[in-house]
Amino acid sequence: MADEAVPGPSRSPLADVVSQLPLTWPIPSPSTDASLVPSSDIALEEDLLLNQDSLRAWRAYIDHIETANYRKRAPPDVRFSPIEATLLGPLASSDNRTALRRIVSIYERALARFPNSYALHRNYLYARARYILGEPRGGLDALHKRINQSSKRNLDVGPGLLEEDSDDEWQWQWKQGGALDGLVGYKEWTALVGACERSLQCMPSMPRLHLFYLSLFLHPLCPAPLSLTHARRTFDRSLRLLPPSLHLRVWKLYLRWAEQVGGETGLRVWRRYLAVDSSLTERYAKLLLRPESGDEDEESESAPPAPRILEAAKLLLRLALEAGKGDYTSNEGKSPYQLFNDWVDLVERYPEETGMDEDEEEASQPHSVEVRDLDPRHSALLPVRSIILANMPQFPDQAGRLWVGLATYHLKRGEIDLAKKTFQRGLREVMTVRDFSVIFDAFAESEEGVISYLMNELEEGDEEDASENRGQREEELDERMKEFEELMEARPFLVNDVMLRRNPDDVQEWEKRVALFGEQDDKIIETYKKAIETINPRKATANHHQLFLNFARFYEVGGVEGLKLIEQMRRDASITLPSDEDLPIPDLESARKIFERAVAVPYKRVDDLAEIWISWAEMELRHSNYDAALRVMSRSVQPPRHTKGVSYHDDTLPPQSRLFKSLKLWTFYSDLEESIGSTEGAKAVYDRVLELKIANAQTIINYAAFLEERSYHEDAFKVYERGVESFGYPIAFEIWNVYLSKFIKRYGGSKIERARDLFEQALSGCPPKFAKILFLKYGALEEEHGLAKRAMKIYERATREVGDEQRFDMFSFYIAKTAASFGLAATRAIYESAIEVLPDRQTAEMCLRFAALERKLGEIDRARAIYKYASQFCDPRTHRNFWKEWNTFEIETGSEDSFRDMLRLKRSVQAQYNTDLSYISAEAQQAAKGAATEMATAASMAADPMAQLEAEQQQQQQRGGVASTGMFVSAKTEQGSGKKGEEEKEEKDEDDGEDEIGGGANQEKVGGDDDDDDLL
Repeated sequence: MADEAVPGPSRSPLADVVSQLPLTWPIPSPSTDASLVPSSDIALEEDLLLNQDSLRAWRAYIDHIETANYRKRAPPDVRFSPIEATLLGPLASSDNRTALRRIVSIYERALARFPNSYALHRNYLYARARYILGEPRGGLDALHKRINQSSKRNLDVGPGLLEEDSDDEWQWQWKQGGALDGLVGYKEWTALVGACERSLQCMPSMPRLHLFYLSLFLHPLCPAPLSLTHARRTFDRSLRLLPPSLHLRVWKLYLRWAEQVGGETGLRVWRRYLAVDSSLTERYAKLLLRPESGDEDEESESAPPAPRILEAAKLLLRLALEAGKGDYTSNEGKSPYQLFNDWVDLVERYPEETGMDEDEEEASQPHSVEVRDLDPRHSALLPVRSIILANMPQFPDQAGRLWVGLATYHLKRGEIDLAKKTFQRGLREVMTVRDFSVIFDAFAESEEGVISYLMNELEEGDEEDASENRGQREEELDERMKEFEELMEARPFLVNDVMLRRNPDDVQEWEKRVALFGEQDDKIIETYKKAIETINPRKATANHHQLFLNFARFYEVGGVEGLKLIEQMRRDASITLPSDEDLPIPDLESARKIFERAVAVPYKRVDDLAEIWISWAEMELRHSNYDAALRVMSRSVQPPRHTKGVSYHDDTLPPQSRLFKSLKLWTFYSDLEESIGSTEGAKAVYDRVLELKIANAQTIINYAAFLEERSYHEDAFKVYERGVESFGYPIAFEIWNVYLSKFIKRYGGSKIERARDLFEQALSGCPPKFAKILFLKYGALEEEHGLAKRAMKIYERATREVGDEQRFDMFSFYIAKTAASFGLAATRAIYESAIEVLPDRQTAEMCLRFAALERKLGEIDRARAIYKYASQFCDPRTHRNFWKEWNTFEIETGSEDSFRDMLRLKRSVQAQYNTDLSYISAEAQQAAKGAATEMATAASMAADPMAQLEAEQQQQQQRGGVASTGMFVSAKTEQGSGKKGEEEKEEKDEDDGEDEIGGGANQEKVGGDDDDDDLL
């Protein structure tokens, strides 16, 4: 057979090649076709004739033929069009057609000699497949590698059996002319199948030969006559021939083939496998819902048959119920709700194929599903409504979605009234606003759709229809639009219903519901009554008592009209009130009934109950019922029968049992008695508060002030004394402060001994931080009405007993008073005692004041001695003001020797502080603070050019030295011959030695911040 034959005039090149197929049957033989053995291979043929029983010689000759003839990407013949070349695949090249014949010829000859060689059979099938199926991905070597790796992996039942992985061994490059088309090359495909059959006849127990043969049927270009019935029978035969341990490898290909084929055949194959392993039920359900065309990517006009839809629905429902019980785990990681939601989506899409009619469902047992109804092969429809309602409590967080799904199911079945009832029931039963929004939006959308449909019907109706049914349709449209408007208006109320179902004890939501009714007095009263009956006081949210107060206020002002009038008056005080006839009539009796009911409610807090009683009394006051207000307050503070051991903060007791200890209530009662009651009544109220031991300092002061207004001064002082006995410091300090001021104002110096006793009593247990004010008042009393010496003794005592932070100020005040009364010289002893007791940081300041005093008195030596004593507390780096003042003092009053003594003392003090770590850290903090100050100053100067210029001039003056200012002229003496010069030289040497001992860090720098050396 010659491939180069010229086609006839009426035959195309493609038809000519197709007519020659199959190229491999009858089996090509060199005896009939000389082109199978080229002249270059004659020597190898002769060698093979001498070694016909040598398998090695045959394999070597086969390798030579494959290497010499196979071309991976052989170009197609020029006579073929691109489409024809694509259809023929590798056989579009004459070289490949010749190579195929030569390879088949040599392999068939070898297999005739060695029929039981597995390697020959395997390589023969692989070699032929390259010209029919296409080149394996990566070549033959990659194919062998993938097969070896696959054989090492253990397969197990479950979702991993059909996982799509890139290492699947049977992958062929068949696209764009890589393989022979099954329709064009049907005969060649059949010849390849025949070769596989002959191999299995010789070696029926070799699994790789079976798997290769089965993989042919998964090829996309496999001819239909081979890929259907023949393929199914081949798969079944492989399952019979191979041992059970290899069945999963067959099923892996078998199930993929069943998915690819689809139809009833594919479903039957899947059912056979699911009888053994039900873990792939989800995948099987998707296969059931695939359209008949088998194209899952594009939408198909034809839906799956009804039996398949029902079977898929039952399978999904069974999986969802089993997952809810914990008996099933989804292979795709879906939760029980996701599985149930998939089932709901399915019955929404196909309501007629899956669900019963309304009458049939009502006739069946409600909220139950029989086991036989979940049999996938049973034809009984599902009670969808009962199933969804029965499983809704299992998914409370997705109730909105399930209600919408059920209503949509009824809508698609044409059961519009039942869908409407479903929406309304869902709105009444959901517990979250999110679910409510989902249902309400779907409900509104469905109503809009129905209205739009009715309007379109009216527009498109003909004349005859208009004359007969137009009126009914218009009435139906009007009714639908009215219902839709009512639905939209009821949305706030429905949302409020959801919030109250979620928490019926939410006081704020009940108040919102009252506000929603606007001016409907009857609805408002009904809502308040329902709220009072519903709310549990122990579970109520904040401001439960406010609900009763608002209800009582509603009756008091005469309803909504009264509330509106009050709001207008609050906004505009100049509004004119209507006449008495037009004013709302208050219903005080109803308000009192509300208060009577409110005072019996066990609130969480006692203050809430107290607020109820106070508001009741205020209502009586607003209507001039003063006696009734007093009776209400008298009734509110009545103690229970057993008051022993009752604590105001004991939450285990009801608030009514603890109300008599409410200071808030007693305070209002006392104010009420002061305003409209009698003096005796007010005193009785205050005394009762003191007996209950619930009074505070403000209560004591108010009681005393009330008695003073009515000229009961001694009684007021007794109240103060009871207060200081009841309270300790610091509360007693405030009472003593007011008490002593009132007593001095009342009696002045007429009862000075009694006043002194009071002061001594106040100071006896007074903490030091509160003693200063009392001592000042005590001293002022003695100065004004007593003796000056006694006042000084009090101030001296104060310097010992006040707190450390107030002692310096107390000494300063004591010194000022002494100087004013007895002269400056009398203050020396005070200064000396202050210096002894004050801390170091305040001692320096006091020494400066003491030195200034001595200067005024002309005692220069005493002042210098004070400076020397104070220098030990003043670090030159942190107390620059002290050293500057001493420096000025020596310039003005001292000599050169005293000035040198000051400098020597300054260096020794600085050396002492250099060795103290605490002062070193203080110096670091001071330096950081100075740097921050300099940065702030620089920033301010940058913003103000004039300030910067003035600062530069000031620095220039400072660099000129203090000597240039004319403030001090140093009296230098020449170091000549004589004793005076030698003494001065010795003193200079001593100073230099001290400088060396002090270290370079302590040496004075001429021109630096310290200008003492410049002065010398």
